[in-house]
Amino acid sequence: MLRPTSDVQAFEAHATDADLDELRTRLAAARLPEAETVHAAPGRRRWDQGVPLADLVDVVHYWRTEYDWRSFEARLNQIGQFRTTIDDLGIHFLHRRSARADATPLLLTHGWPDSVVRFIDAVDELADPKDADAPAFHVVVPSLPGFGYSDKPATTGWGTEKTAAAWVELMGRLGYGKFTAHGGDWGGNITTVLGGRFPAHVLGIHTTFAEAPPGLTTDGLTAAERKWTEETRDFWRHRAAYAKQQATRPQTIGYSLVDSPVGLLAWILDKFAEWSDTEDSPFETISLDRVLDNVTLYWLTRSGASAARIYYESHNSLDPELRVDVPSAITMYPRDVEKCPRPWAQERYRQIVRWRSPENGGHFPSLEVPQYFLKDLQEGLAAVLAAHR
Repeated sequence: MLRPTSDVQAFEAHATDADLDELRTRLAAARLPEAETVHAAPGRRRWDQGVPLADLVDVVHYWRTEYDWRSFEARLNQIGQFRTTIDDLGIHFLHRRSARADATPLLLTHGWPDSVVRFIDAVDELADPKDADAPAFHVVVPSLPGFGYSDKPATTGWGTEKTAAAWVELMGRLGYGKFTAHGGDWGGNITTVLGGRFPAHVLGIHTTFAEAPPGLTTDGLTAAERKWTEETRDFWRHRAAYAKQQATRPQTIGYSLVDSPVGLLAWILDKFAEWSDTEDSPFETISLDRVLDNVTLYWLTRSGASAARIYYESHNSLDPELRVDVPSAITMYPRDVEKCPRPWAQERYRQIVRWRSPENGGHFPSLEVPQYFLKDLQEGLAAVLAAHR
């Protein structure tokens, strides 16, 4: 097993009792608005003005009286946490080595408004799968700059391109000169950059995010593929105010996200609700505890503002000329907010070895449909590795 060097130091998460007591005090003293004015019957229309008051009250009560941060904190420490400094910025990451001799290094990158929580339940099975025929991986899950226990950049410049380069440096420090990579949301963007910019290091990628080059037409697309493009266009035109806010004024919204746990919860819960494949509530498929693990991590690390700045640094920044020639496995979940038709994806990802569009799942598949996600990731990466043989 690799031993931490002077460049890589072991890390343990431990919030103080005072921090947890303060959180509960703030939750108890929260000032809430009146209820929304839209129809209250179960269904998606109930969320048309954002998180319904009744739902928020229930989650806040559970967060204050029953939620156990220490359990999640112990889980992080059990997997193995580390920090290293790259370009003067401290980077936090989980690292779980496989017991299998044939294991391949795998880098998993999260997005916003999630964190390393996105992959917490997949790490063990990826490292040491119960099925002996499934591929095994040495799993590395970094926290993006400004997220979680990674440092907060003090200057501009930490966009997706610089982050991808930092990930190559990180993997090299761990002894992984060649590796596979997966990501969704911003993690998918970064994974695309990794595959396109660093083919000497990246064996191949698996992603739930595929962004086509600009300027493509819908000519030749199927009716279903055209519907995908319409839904994606509708999302960016009518449901992306959060992205415009964080891309232009992250500091302004950041005050609320760092000062108010209820404000932070509502800002994040709104996205888990809208972007998941559910009929009424995100908790139909996503564990309430996992959502609160994620929100509490943001709260304790005071990273609401610094995490929002990834939009300021990188919104619409993917190089239109970037092409990915390494083997790529792509999965488009039906209720994700951005869905790219395969003919469009092929204009950027030149060697798609596996393409899937399952019947269920949204933007957070590892939390919504964890068993399918895990199997799909294993099979997708197996196809990527097979392309090298």
